[in-house]
Amino acid sequence: MATFLDAIRREGLIKGSRQHVHLSDNQQTAENVGARRGKPILLRVDAARMHAEGHLFFRSDNGVWLTDHVPPEYLVFSD
Repeated sequence: MATFLDAIRREGLIKGSRQHVHLSDNQQTAENVGARRGKPILLRVDAARMHAEGHLFFRSDNGVWLTDHVPPEYLVFSD
């Protein structure tokens, strides 16, 4: 994912060929999912502000949060 950070900073999180952007609701789950492809890089999403500003979220049957796009202004980078 590190190779995509510049694009994520510019464009946010996009769904690409998937139907939605997939979000975890806790750090442990995010780390487990991210570790499937090496060392995870965690990004925090200001979902409360996104929702307050009209962005829609859905919850899948397996508990994953979904949205169409996370614009970069809602992402918190730790570096």
